[in-house]
Amino acid sequence: MAQASERRIPTMEEVEGYIVRDRAWGRWGADDQVGAVNLITPQKRVRAAGLVRTGRAVSLSRELPKTPGPGNPIPAQHYMKRLVRGDHDQGGAAVDYYGLYYHGVSTTHIDAICHTWDENGMWGGHDPEKEIGVDGAAWASIEHWKEGIVTRGVLMDVPKHRNEPAVTMEKPVHGWELEEIAAAQGVAVEPGDALIVYCGREDWSAANGAYGADPAGRPGLHASCLKLLRDWDVSILVWDMLDAMPNGYGIPWAVHACLFAYGIGLVDNALLQPLAQACAQEGRYDFMLTVNPLHMVGGTGSPVNPIALF
Repeated sequence: MAQASERRIPTMEEVEGYIVRDRAWGRWGADDQVGAVNLITPQKRVRAAGLVRTGRAVSLSRELPKTPGPGNPIPAQHYMKRLVRGDHDQGGAAVDYYGLYYHGVSTTHIDAICHTWDENGMWGGHDPEKEIGVDGAAWASIEHWKEGIVTRGVLMDVPKHRNEPAVTMEKPVHGWELEEIAAAQGVAVEPGDALIVYCGREDWSAANGAYGADPAGRPGLHASCLKLLRDWDVSILVWDMLDAMPNGYGIPWAVHACLFAYGIGLVDNALLQPLAQACAQEGRYDFMLTVNPLHMVGGTGSPVNPIALF
């Protein structure tokens, strides 16, 4: 558990150090485009499969958001067509068209490590002006995770720990709090794990309106979590709320900086309330997690339907 002296807001210099000094560029070689998913070895997958005991499955995906509204200005498109078969309309088939702009705060998706950058560049120091074009990303794009992400998932239940319905604007999630939650839940995060942070988005939205719709800001994780993500050596971060905004440092990316700094993928807008309920019922906070992106060459991410297996 974090000591009381560590429960303080990091300075601007410290946050910049998390992003620049502690970055993992070159850790897996100069040409690496996989990032922290390298930590998920075949042995790690086997151990994750060993966590499946009851066979209970829980989806972490929201419905595709087809209805426009606050927080969803570019809704997903879904069109249907019926095809007739036979000379006398004896049968037929239904076919679909899907179109979606999945980045944002509505669709459950995974960010590839090419998705964000700062003035120092993308993952590995690559230049976004050279690597990102209208026809896709030429560096560290989503197809490098086409085999899927299968690992141990560990849930941090923030509302349960706080005994409050949800994370609020006034009280973002800090790195030291996640350490305290892990200790209280009796679970240790290991290298290559998927860290899953439940913040109570559904309860917050019920009381405050659509998450992410307020231009003044949103609740979520503080930049202090960056150091913990690096120290714990996680492979991906799965969350229902995103970076707390404003981030208080005037930097373009706070927790989202883990993409280009550490190579840690992000599963944004996960539906985690059912998972938190399942963990409470199962009496455990670790399980096998599968995240399978579409095999889209040059994509900066992909819609996903993560599955937790107990």
